[in-house]
Amino acid sequence: MANVLLLVDMLNGFLEPGRNLYCGDDAREIIPRVKALIEDEMARNGKVFFICDTHDPDDLEFQMFPVHCVKGTEEAEVIPELSEYAGELIRKRRYSAFFETDLEERLAELAHGKVVVCGVCTDICVVHTAADARNRDYAVEIPTDCVASFDPEAHKYALQHMEKILGVTLVEPAASGGR
Repeated sequence: MANVLLLVDMLNGFLEPGRNLYCGDDAREIIPRVKALIEDEMARNGKVFFICDTHDPDDLEFQMFPVHCVKGTEEAEVIPELSEYAGELIRKRRYSAFFETDLEERLAELAHGKVVVCGVCTDICVVHTAADARNRDYAVEIPTDCVASFDPEAHKYALQHMEKILGVTLVEPAASGGR
């Protein structure tokens, strides 16, 4: 059975230098590995969803975080390195890809294996999406070399939380005996 791949916030607003919520140079290092993951899942007939943070200009989230990924701007678009891949876009306005989107309905229509989640930020949108998927009883897998955050300590904590509390399967890079 094919997997579903959720690419969380692989957007200009998080991965292009100079943006308000740029995740940093370390986050850019996941891009080639995410590309390889997309190609692998597509070769296995997996379904790919680009989960895209997209906000109204007056979104209340901007009381907590700087203005970012405003609807209709370049920041809310998939980074050029991944834009060539066929995948469905799901626009979200909060941390979880399930909150006020049709992701749950789209997943219900698919006969699939596990839900694979990758992208940024591990400790914000990735963990909330993984939690909501687990709360819906999906088997969730996180390739640890395909997630990143601007906060290394929060990144590590989020991975531990997803594994120990949520029951997410963490997949280590192939060199470590994983994928």
